[in-house]
Amino acid sequence: MTWQTILFDVAEDGVALLTLNRPERLNSFTAAMHEEVSQALARVEGERAIRALLITGAGRGFCAGQDLNLREAASGADFDAGAAIDRYYNPLVRRLKALKKPVIAAVNGPAAGAGANLALACDIVIAARSASFLQAFCRIGLVPDTGGTWFLPRLAGSARALGLMLLGEALPAATAAEWGLIWRVVDDEKLMDEAHALAGKLAQGPTVGLGLIKEALNRSLESTLDAQLDAERDLQRIAAKSADFREGVAAFLEKRPARFTGT
Repeated sequence: MTWQTILFDVAEDGVALLTLNRPERLNSFTAAMHEEVSQALARVEGERAIRALLITGAGRGFCAGQDLNLREAASGADFDAGAAIDRYYNPLVRRLKALKKPVIAAVNGPAAGAGANLALACDIVIAARSASFLQAFCRIGLVPDTGGTWFLPRLAGSARALGLMLLGEALPAATAAEWGLIWRVVDDEKLMDEAHALAGKLAQGPTVGLGLIKEALNRSLESTLDAQLDAERDLQRIAAKSADFREGVAAFLEKRPARFTGT
């Protein structure tokens, strides 16, 4: 398939690399990009050989959010800012969180607006030292979307979330790591090598169990302790029926590295 707004490739180690590819516009989203990302995610969801997803941006930035037609937006009340959220951004976040495979974001530069919150929707975020995260919505009178009002206070606390969203100040990657928003900061020139290594490690892991870990943590954010204990029990039953569990036990007993197959 020929892609127009993204790059998509599946490596032999089971890692799918999705690159947002509109560098001249800091990889900001258009309807066409959303459609292509959706098609790529369908492949990730449907192909067993794909066992981890790595998302990054082309050029000097990760993603600047929505590519707004500001003339249209300023023209009058007919502009529906919620339509794109309902059609594209909310389904995208839901798919990433529900994906039964690890999702890694390699933030290679500025991540602004919906782009910042897209990164936070991923399971593990690794960022270049020069990267930054910007809740830019307040600069044009909008409300943070793409899950930002849900992710950010849970990751950073309400005080920091309010400060970032009301003031619209860029948060350096190093500070984002200190605050617990992201997993790790690395030197710019090492970003993709480290991101690929991380994604490759996850792709060789027990995919069924990793997907169930994602599900357990997603449930925990809205669960009581009693409900979460029950969820852990139910998910553990599923995990224990996987071939990867049997391989993990065999490898432990035989004192050798496990060879997981993702089943």
